[in-house]
Amino acid sequence: MSDSTSILEALLKALPDLRTQIYFKSSLTALSHAMEDQVLAGVNSTLVIASFQRERFYRQEAHRYLRISERADQVYVLAAPETDFSNRSNHYETVAFEPTDALAQEWHLVVVGPRYAACLICKERQTTSEDSGGQSAADQSRRFEGIWTFDRHTVCKAAELLLDAILKYRPELTNKIIQAKAGLSPQTRTGFNNLDPEPFAERLVTYLQAGQYKLIKAYRSIAAQERKERLVNSITATIRRSLDPDEIFKIAAQELGQALGVCRCLIYRCKETDTHVTIQHEYLGTTVESLVNQTWNLQDNPLFQAVVQRQEAVFVDNTQEDPWILNDGLPVSPPQLHDGSNGSPPAQRWQIQSWLMVPVIHQSRLLGMVELHNCRVTLHGWSEAELELVEAIATQVGVALIQAEAYANLEDLNQQLEALDRTRSNLIAITGHELRTPLSTIQVCLESLSSEPDMPAELSQVMLQSALSDAERMRKLIQDFLTLSELESGRVKWHLEPLPFKECVDLALSSIRARQIHNNQLPNITSQIPSNLPMVQTDGEWLVEVLSKLLDNACKFTDPDGQVIIQAREAGQQMLEVIVADTGRGIEPNRLETVFDRFYQEEGALRRTTGGTGLGLAICRQIVTGLGGRIWAESGGKDQGSQFHFTIPTVQTETRRPPTSTARKAKAKASRNRT
Repeated sequence: MSDSTSILEALLKALPDLRTQIYFKSSLTALSHAMEDQVLAGVNSTLVIASFQRERFYRQEAHRYLRISERADQVYVLAAPETDFSNRSNHYETVAFEPTDALAQEWHLVVVGPRYAACLICKERQTTSEDSGGQSAADQSRRFEGIWTFDRHTVCKAAELLLDAILKYRPELTNKIIQAKAGLSPQTRTGFNNLDPEPFAERLVTYLQAGQYKLIKAYRSIAAQERKERLVNSITATIRRSLDPDEIFKIAAQELGQALGVCRCLIYRCKETDTHVTIQHEYLGTTVESLVNQTWNLQDNPLFQAVVQRQEAVFVDNTQEDPWILNDGLPVSPPQLHDGSNGSPPAQRWQIQSWLMVPVIHQSRLLGMVELHNCRVTLHGWSEAELELVEAIATQVGVALIQAEAYANLEDLNQQLEALDRTRSNLIAITGHELRTPLSTIQVCLESLSSEPDMPAELSQVMLQSALSDAERMRKLIQDFLTLSELESGRVKWHLEPLPFKECVDLALSSIRARQIHNNQLPNITSQIPSNLPMVQTDGEWLVEVLSKLLDNACKFTDPDGQVIIQAREAGQQMLEVIVADTGRGIEPNRLETVFDRFYQEEGALRRTTGGTGLGLAICRQIVTGLGGRIWAESGGKDQGSQFHFTIPTVQTETRRPPTSTARKAKAKASRNRT
């Protein structure tokens, strides 16, 4: 029984002099409540008709109409049913109209009393995309077109139209509606109403204040959002300009601290297992002590531990009242939390009144921490907007760290690829030179011995000796390749045992001096090893290999009239430091680390005046590292000589022991080298 006739249109047709206005929903709410307040104020009314678009809108006002029914003779409420709204006669009459009825698009309220009358007849105006900015209009921005008036003639006409609509749905109310229409005859001159303006004024002021408050709140929200976006954009721009975490941390701490107006903002890198961290990046407010270069205790900090456990922000609003009560209500005893400076809790030591920690997390991995401190007497409650802002910055910092790590890894990979390319080039050049030269000599000598059987014995001996010498040179080259490959692959099994260091030196020297018998061009070699050195915990065979290669390298780059000295001394922490020094060619300062690279040749692979593969020092580094020590070079520069240092672990006892099986193997190897 729906009716497509609009009450507003029917009223305008009956009274063509009326002019409509545009009202927002908030305005209509204020006017409706003011009209209802007139009834509730105690002025007797004969008729109240309210038409709601939907049942849910009526439910919001149901309690008011129960009170209104106590003040008015006849009360009618119309609405489109959604749940249990239906035609009923109880405290007041309810009329359920069809959702397709024109009433579903309108908002009506008519109040008729013996000395005043008022009506609100409006139809919802459909909002276009232009009106709403291309978005769905918010509830408070809904617009209605209609009439609000105190003119009694207009009010009575509107009441008649609504009563006719009610009669279509509730014909059983015919007698009651006829009685209501009879009371609509004008009793005073048109336009006159004895109306109390106080309810209207109060309602309008209330809604005006509420609207102003909502407007201010909206402005604050927009400002906060703009501040957040500006800050996040600033951090993001910094990330794009630089992949240096230190620069990013510095700017992020300054921007975030200034934006939130805190006393102190810290940003630092840390892992879940870290016990301490040194503060490097900080925003500092006025009259607050700096934490830069301070050691920040993480192990005993319950806030940090809670962040690690929950992987979310944790805060304390008042550290003085209840310093270490976390959000889950689990107390932590304050004496357990100290910063290591004077035994007092850090909140007391650094005057922290309110404390916030937000983790920097990537894929459930803790990368760092953002801390905010309020040190003022007035407590600072961390709002949801502030937490969201700090978490957004922490997310951007996390992205920066991951990008920086990826870039650093990429640089390392590029350097490794460059090193591999250099190694490949050096390998080709060195092996080509080192193999071709002795092979040529061996071939010439063997061809000469084969083609000239009548060659004098002395010349034949020279030929044989040259061939054997170059064959040994090739053997050493291949042996160095195999040794380095074995060390780098990790297949070496170390046989560590206590050994007298001097005996290992003697074995290495015997190998070098055996060469001196056949070559008088070697420099003078001196051993300055104290007799009271502790025994070393090492693999004797490999230690002799290191000493031999270092001595061989020193002799190779030192003139015959020069000197090579081998020394040893205790270095502390149960380590022995060994020095092989020479007065030879020296090393440029920028090459002190490069000399340990594989295939490194100071003069170039094909222009050097000394033989060798460039693998000796690389082998020494692999061996020393495997034995638990480290190796490095020192030099004053060109023609200033050089010193090669390496450390090896010692044993606690200083009792000398006879050579073990390993030492005997090293000695046997040295004997083979002499022959």
